[in-house]
Amino acid sequence: MKDASVVLSCDELMLAGELYMPDGPGGSFPALVLCHGIPAVRYNPEEKGGYAELAARFCRDGFITLTFNFRGCGPSQGNIDMLGWADDLEVAIDFLFMVPEVDKKKVCLLGSSGGAATSVYQAARDRRVSAVAAFACPAEFDFMASGHTVDSLIESFREIGIIKDPSFPKSREKWLEGFNTIKPIDYIDKIAPRPLLLVHGDQDEVVPVSHAEALYKKAGDPKELLVLPGAGHRLRQDERAVEAALSWLKKQVQ
Repeated sequence: MKDASVVLSCDELMLAGELYMPDGPGGSFPALVLCHGIPAVRYNPEEKGGYAELAARFCRDGFITLTFNFRGCGPSQGNIDMLGWADDLEVAIDFLFMVPEVDKKKVCLLGSSGGAATSVYQAARDRRVSAVAAFACPAEFDFMASGHTVDSLIESFREIGIIKDPSFPKSREKWLEGFNTIKPIDYIDKIAPRPLLLVHGDQDEVVPVSHAEALYKKAGDPKELLVLPGAGHRLRQDERAVEAALSWLKKQVQ
């Protein structure tokens, strides 16, 4: 396995990423983009593991794997913006399509939480995506229902560093509307006939399992829903979720 740092460019922002290439003879490989969720804490460059370990694991099982930081997150430039995240993901897919070893008919997405929402939205609009696996995907973003105001949400994002620019957003209403625009419940049915896997914990403390049930009900076939007993929100740290997603994705690209 070989890995290399890559830089993606979207809307004049530099996005940091890592590309993992499997060992083996020449030819083409299926590809996977890992899409992280909305961070809950400030970025720590000293922290090890996380999505890098996940990417390496999928790569060892034969996937060319790209993991990257959406705008506003990690070392990437910019501020969190959900419509911008969709643009970032499109650029990531574009990048994979320029890698000669990628099998262009087998480009998959695996997203977590906000990254899962972005994956559903983008896959519904981008037929290059062949399969979608989603961990803890919200049906919609209901920040206001949980007691946030727009200003308090923006302030909390400033505190953890995913809004960096003091003048951002220029329009609070337009920025918040971006979360409403990409809500997965409006797009989940447009993924079919490409396969969809929803994985959710029945003890998810951030996105209730009812979101997964609503998404599954509206999605077209083929679709699968896996509800993990006792699992919380951070499914990428749950071996059951990771193994299920890996097994399912390998089946889709065979």
